Amino acid sequence: MTNRKLQIGLGIVFLMLSACGHRVPPAPQSPAGASAPALFVATAYCTRGITASGVTVSRGIVAADPAVLPVGSLIRLSGAASYDGMYRVLDTGAFIRKQRLDLFIPDCSAARKFGRRPVRVTLVGRAR
Repeated sequence: MTNRKLQIGLGIVFLMLSACGHRVPPAPQSPAGASAPALFVATAYCTRGITASGVTVSRGIVAADPAVLPVGSLIRLSGAASYDGMYRVLDTGAFIRKQRLDLFIPDCSAARKFGRRPVRVTLVGRAR
């Protein structure tokens, strides 16, 4: 393949990926029908990129095992100190199995400081 064809092909792939990105709708403030909290282990990460759902990694996104928390689910995280709040499951990971979460924190030093800790997760809304 020539260099020009490779550049055109990469340009098309880039355009398709950028067109797939979309904003995550804001989480409802007082959701009804939330499940009981479950204990998970959360690990922080700061690596930027594209999630399994096709959106760019940003605040408010967690990675989870899709068999436990389906992609698109809305959760409430507690026990994570200043990172408590509502999150959307929009990513998966090779080492994210069972009751594990990866929590995106854009500041790498803050992510290292967060480390790995137990958190409580309440499933607020399942993916549609």
